[in-house]
Amino acid sequence: MAAGGAGRPSAGHGEQGEKGGARTALAGLTTRGRSFLAAGIAAAICAYVLGQPDLLRVGLLLAALPLICAAVVYRTRYRVAGSRRLSPARVPAGSEARVHLRMDNVSRLPTGLLMLQDRVPYVLGPRPRFVLDRVEAGGRREVSYRVRSDLRGRYPLGPLQLRLSDPFGMCELTRAFSTYDTLTVIPRVEPLPPVRLSGEAKGYGDGRQRSLALAGEDDVIPRGYRYGDDLRRVHWRLTARYGELMVRREEQPQRSRCTVLLDTRGLAYQGAGPDSAFEWAVSGAASVLVHMLERGFSVRLLTDTGNSVPGEGSDGFAGASQESADAAGLMMDTLAVVDHSDGTGLSRAYDVLRGGNEGLLVAFLGDLDEEQAAVAAKMRQRSGGAVAFLLDGDSWTGEPNGAPDPMNRREERLRMLREAGWTALSVPRGAPLNELWRQADRERAGVMTGSGMTGSGTSGGEGWS
Repeated sequence: MAAGGAGRPSAGHGEQGEKGGARTALAGLTTRGRSFLAAGIAAAICAYVLGQPDLLRVGLLLAALPLICAAVVYRTRYRVAGSRRLSPARVPAGSEARVHLRMDNVSRLPTGLLMLQDRVPYVLGPRPRFVLDRVEAGGRREVSYRVRSDLRGRYPLGPLQLRLSDPFGMCELTRAFSTYDTLTVIPRVEPLPPVRLSGEAKGYGDGRQRSLALAGEDDVIPRGYRYGDDLRRVHWRLTARYGELMVRREEQPQRSRCTVLLDTRGLAYQGAGPDSAFEWAVSGAASVLVHMLERGFSVRLLTDTGNSVPGEGSDGFAGASQESADAAGLMMDTLAVVDHSDGTGLSRAYDVLRGGNEGLLVAFLGDLDEEQAAVAAKMRQRSGGAVAFLLDGDSWTGEPNGAPDPMNRREERLRMLREAGWTALSVPRGAPLNELWRQADRERAGVMTGSGMTGSGTSGGEGWS
């Protein structure tokens, strides 16, 4: 047999099971085959003891039949190529993906009855099995099945397994392909309304700075002509000096920046499962990242551990037109597998933000003590604007955490953030992110216009259920 990865069918002999020799063949005997073999051996022994040659012939026939079937199945050499295709390969939690399997008989001989089985994790559903009838020489069979998971993560699919059997059902052998694919289940993404989170002139929201060079930040001097450049930009003096076409630099809008901070500290969240506070925070971070990319922002994902995605570059941000899809995919893949950290504070994230000029900062925070609330308050100084969603742990679990006056403590943390310039909202259980997003815009606009809306009291969104 031959194994092929998704979309890459290949041909060749699968040698899995060759080393076992006769032991492998005998291990493939079914209950029927073992019964025939045991009956044959028993009949042969009885015939020898009783001196009955006719019974001996029957015993030998019963014992030989399963052995012959095992040898035939073991020596069967079907040249079969398999492929798997995921549609889509990246799916939000709670949505279905379809897996397409294709088997090609690349030999000159038809196959017998085949049972195709794909290995999948239990969280994706039952293991799919298909019975393939005789596949003619050069023929093809295509089957598909659906998988679904409410839990985000990366799940391996495969390898494919083919089960060969003889017409009498005496022996079954399993031959496995060597390749597998990965299904990525990303967090749910909620569409957000296009609000105007206007702020200081740090380069975010609808405000745009001006920067030089159509080709990027490194293009600070006239450069060589590139296909598609406007001929009106040709710098003739430099062209004559260098002997090749040179074009002038020109201004273009600088992309606004947005940093999404996700608090992953294990001690900051209570509960587990798809409806837990931590999963809401992960889904919220994914929603904001996608929303900001769609609005043309340069974005990055930052966690309390100080890890930044898409990664360390000239400024750590990504989202230019040619790389928006790659940046979004990288951040979604990261959020698909992000888990609780062992950290106890936000100091590492603050160190990353010390460079300043971070544009808009959107933070999803768990429970904060007084020290960590002070660290978070200082982050506001490094950004052009800051919005914090503070998850109410007691509301999400329905159980008090034992601290005295948890309501007053939560309000105190919100007050500290607001006094530092944050637009801070408390997130109770079941609060829709799109409504909180609108509320953050309204409260920030109220503060900016001096309307006196400091966000106290009603900012928690306690009315949602």
